[in-house]
Amino acid sequence: MTKTIGYRDWRWQALWWHHFFLLWITIDAQTRYSIPEELKQGSVVGNLAKDLGLALSEIFDRKLRVAPEAGKQYFSVDAGKGELVVNDRIDREALCAQSTSCVLTLQVVIDKPLQLYRVEVEIQDINDNSPRFPSPEIILQIAESTAAGARFPLESAQDLDLCLDILSCDWIAQMDAVNQ
Repeated sequence: MTKTIGYRDWRWQALWWHHFFLLWITIDAQTRYSIPEELKQGSVVGNLAKDLGLALSEIFDRKLRVAPEAGKQYFSVDAGKGELVVNDRIDREALCAQSTSCVLTLQVVIDKPLQLYRVEVEIQDINDNSPRFPSPEIILQIAESTAAGARFPLESAQDLDLCLDILSCDWIAQMDAVNQ
């Protein structure tokens, strides 16, 4: 028993393969950059044109543009050089809270023919928050009879760069509100 493919079944398979290959050439590989947080506006992230294999003349002719997948437009393309540049200061703690990794995903769109590229920018933490103790003053009362070399435990300091959950560092935010 052999089953033959009818004319109608063959057309659907051909149409499916056509769409598959059309999408295959439309969506290309992923590019990833890594930058420290709080770069100045205009700082270069990477040479997008070079990394995507585009000539500088193609950037303007094919209307290369960057669209964030969600949220604010932190990056743009310098059409003269083909570089991905920072639009606005990026604060990692505000953007990704206490997450261990912070990645911004962008879609790079090029027209004529339409091509989509996925670009990820990893925001690395810099140590921009100094550790803080729960109270601004620490008073130690040490008796004269205390042996030399004795140790006195202090309360632990908390660092917003190292906090693993928001509740454990909640008192830092409360201190900031009181001090302002």
